[in-house]
Amino acid sequence: MSRKTPPITDDNVVQIVFYKSDELTTDLICCDITINSATGPLVWFLHEEADEWEDVLLEMKALPEFDVDWFVKVACPAFSENRTIAFGEKI
Repeated sequence: MSRKTPPITDDNVVQIVFYKSDELTTDLICCDITINSATGPLVWFLHEEADEWEDVLLEMKALPEFDVDWFVKVACPAFSENRTIAFGEKI
């Protein structure tokens, strides 16, 4: 299986935002990763059920100033979006 998301480095990542999507009976934790590209900013969408979720999270944790407490901020309360910027500035 080939990876669908770009490498996560402080050279190319502008912002990482976590949030939840209400799936009626459960919440799905999602992430938007904004990166710089040759054509301008691109947003990559990833969610917790994606095969590469854990690998990408490990790369994110290596970023300087990455908010390692993002999960606590996003998880509660249930069925609320709880949008949280874990890396980068508000854009």
